[in-house]
Amino acid sequence: MTNQPSSQPATPSPNQHFFIALCSLCVLMVITAGFLTYSNVNKNKELEQAYNEINEAHTLQAALDDEYAEAMAELESYKGINAEMSELIEAQKTELDARKVKIEDLLVDSKKLKQVRKELENLQAQMGEARSEIEQLLAQNSELTENIIRLAADKNALYTDLQGRIMENAQLNEAKAMLVSQNLEYSKSVEIGSVIKVKNIKVEGLKIRPNGKTPEKKSAKKVDELKICFTTMPNDVVKPGVEQFFVRVVNPGGETLAIESLGSGAISLTKTGEEIRYTQFSETEYMNDEQELCLLWAPVLAFQAGKYQVEVYNKGFLSGTGSFELK
Repeated sequence: MTNQPSSQPATPSPNQHFFIALCSLCVLMVITAGFLTYSNVNKNKELEQAYNEINEAHTLQAALDDEYAEAMAELESYKGINAEMSELIEAQKTELDARKVKIEDLLVDSKKLKQVRKELENLQAQMGEARSEIEQLLAQNSELTENIIRLAADKNALYTDLQGRIMENAQLNEAKAMLVSQNLEYSKSVEIGSVIKVKNIKVEGLKIRPNGKTPEKKSAKKVDELKICFTTMPNDVVKPGVEQFFVRVVNPGGETLAIESLGSGAISLTKTGEEIRYTQFSETEYMNDEQELCLLWAPVLAFQAGKYQVEVYNKGFLSGTGSFELK
C-alpha cells in the first residue's frame, strides 16, 4: 500500500530563525545608518554655515578695522589747515567712532551680518561725503590762499608804487625847495641890487638962537639940534619913484637916538629879520641920479660928548655909514 504526504506545515529550523533575525538586524542597521548619515549631513551643513559666518565676521571685522584706520589717518592728515577744517575733522572722527562701535556690537550676533555689511557701506558712504566736504573746503582754502597771495602782490605793488611816488615827491620837493631857495637868493640879489647907496654923510651940530640963526657948534653942551645930510647915488636897476631912507644915529654910549614923537621908529633888516630902531627917516622922489637929502634932529635932551655913528638904510639894507664927534 502507498504512503500519502502529511498536510501539517513544516517547522522552521534554527538556521532559518537566525537568518531572519540577521536580515532584520541588517535592515535596522541600514535604517540607522541612513538616519545617522542624514543627521551628519545636516550637522555638517550647520557647522559649515557657522564656520562661514565666523569667517565672514572676522573678514568684516578686519575690513572695519582697515576702513577705520584708513579713515582716521586720512582725517588726521587734514588737521591744522585752518580752524574750520579742524572743527570738521573732529566732528567726522566722533561720528566715525560711534559708527565703529555700532558695527562691532552688530558683529557679536551672526544673524546681523547683513546689517553689518550695510553699516560698512554706510561707513564708506560717510567717508565719501567727508572727502567731498573736505575737498570743497580745501578748494575754498586754496582760493582764499590765492586771493591772499594776489592781495599781497597787489599790496607790494602799491607799496612799491607809493615808495616811487614818495621818492618822486621828495625829489620834486627838493627841486622845489632848491628853486624857492634860488628864487629867494635871486630876490635877495635883486633887492640887494635895488638898494640905493648913499655917500657924503655929514652931520653938523647947530645952536638955535632966538633970532632964528643956527650957527654950527662942536661942543655937545652948545648943540641943540643935528643936521644930517647925505647924497643918493644912481642905480640903473631901480625905477624912478618914491624911496625912503632911514637914518640911525648911535650916541657914544651905544644907544640909538630915538624919540617916537620926533619921527623915530623901528625897521626890520632883510637879511636877518632883526629889528633895529632908527632916529628919523626921509622920503624923496628918486630920479635915479645924485640927490642931497637933509633932515634935522632936535631932541629936548642935551647931547653927550664923544663920537657918534651914523647909519643910513634903504629897503632893509645898510646903504651907507658915517660918523661925527662932539666935544
